[in-house]
Amino acid sequence: MDIELFKQNRKTSFLAESYEKLLREEKQILEMSAKDPAMKELAEEEIKNLKIQEEALQKQMEEIVEGDKQEEEFPNEIILEVRAGAGGEEASLFAYQLAQMYKRFSETQGWQFSVVDESKSDLGGYKEASFEIHGKEVYKIMRFETGVHRIQRVPATEKSGRVHTSTASVAIMPIRKKVTFEINPSEIEMEFSRAGGKGGQNVNKVETAVRLLHKPTGIAVRSTAQRSQAANREKALEILTARLQMIKEEEDAKKFASDRKGQIGTADRSEKIRTYNVLQDRVTDHRVKESWHNIEKIMDGGIGQIVEALAAANTV
Repeated sequence: MDIELFKQNRKTSFLAESYEKLLREEKQILEMSAKDPAMKELAEEEIKNLKIQEEALQKQMEEIVEGDKQEEEFPNEIILEVRAGAGGEEASLFAYQLAQMYKRFSETQGWQFSVVDESKSDLGGYKEASFEIHGKEVYKIMRFETGVHRIQRVPATEKSGRVHTSTASVAIMPIRKKVTFEINPSEIEMEFSRAGGKGGQNVNKVETAVRLLHKPTGIAVRSTAQRSQAANREKALEILTARLQMIKEEEDAKKFASDRKGQIGTADRSEKIRTYNVLQDRVTDHRVKESWHNIEKIMDGGIGQIVEALAAANTV
């Protein structure tokens, strides 16, 4: 065991110091018993107790480090993005429904769900929107929602009763404590504006909304929900980092796709993953080739069976 690594970790440093203290006590007892053979039996009992304490501390430190590794792989914080695809206003309404579905599912999981930025259509749908979700195992559970979702239904505005097909894309981006690259500040262009919508006089009068443009890739992100410009800038940078990280992971996944036979898809945002057929009251996930009925319940956040099936398929 490398005690120095545990000492450098702020979560285990105190335990590591306690462990070293036990080792010093053990050394002193051994030295005393070597000088006085009469102390041997008592020393052995003392050392036995110290060993038990050392083992308990070591186990505790290893569990903390392992927990950190798990959280790094599957963070407890994500950015969820929904974006209207093909289908005009109907696609925007579908994007809004998907966001509400994930919001209600988050509530059932006890996760925190908050708006980062939203751009609404004329009928109240989402052209695009981004949300932050905090909660235990949120990325582990939600990671397979990335991709193109498709809905087939007769829109309320359709007088002839024709079935329309609309799409919306979903992106699930983990917020990692450690990232594999750094963004050069000179590559970012920053703009400030007034946050629209609700929020009171302060929000509307002060330029709190922040838009960041990553010049090399052309990726732009906005954060409008925070109260201050600094907080929105920090949130926008966090999202930009997550997006760039996601692009890198997508590229890596495609490179090694042949080695991922047991995994579902490549987390590619252009991959068509699920169809919601309202007339047939059926939701089909094309990756696991399974269908579920009661679409109303599913759209109301009842996606538990779906995410469980995807997780199970990924472990095969």
